[in-house]
Amino acid sequence: MSEKEKMMKKVGIKMSLCMGITLSFFLSLIGTATSGHFSVPGWITSFLISAVISLIIGFIVPVKKVTDSACARFNMQPGKLSTKCFECLISDLIYTPVITLCMVFFAYRMATAQGAPLHFLPMFLSSLVICLIAGFILIFIFMPFYMKLLIKKPQGTP
Repeated sequence: MSEKEKMMKKVGIKMSLCMGITLSFFLSLIGTATSGHFSVPGWITSFLISAVISLIIGFIVPVKKVTDSACARFNMQPGKLSTKCFECLISDLIYTPVITLCMVFFAYRMATAQGAPLHFLPMFLSSLVICLIAGFILIFIFMPFYMKLLIKKPQGTP
């Protein structure tokens, strides 16, 4: 493995960590806030569970390889806004449904254990729509930010 490949692998791992924590933070905040029963302990629990799930996804699924392969399949040009949107959509579809499913299931179990008459599917579908939109926006904003932060140019290069 070349030095460049090792560096890119490290960047990929760090990127998975950063994006996983960021998505978990905001999606658990949004989910808890939209539930109508926001509590700090509930949000912290949701965030911790979500963070673990997103880190597992990040280490199992090679998101960069998947997005690069999909972009190549559709002959998308790097750097274009359409390509960036497509990459964000793919990342969003990898992370958000799984995180949302687990978080809604957790909230559903907690609420029904206390006697709340809820139906899982409507609860999940409405959360999924909100989280997919929020996740896309978060990925669109934070992915380039983290990439710039993680890929540093050596001293003396323009």
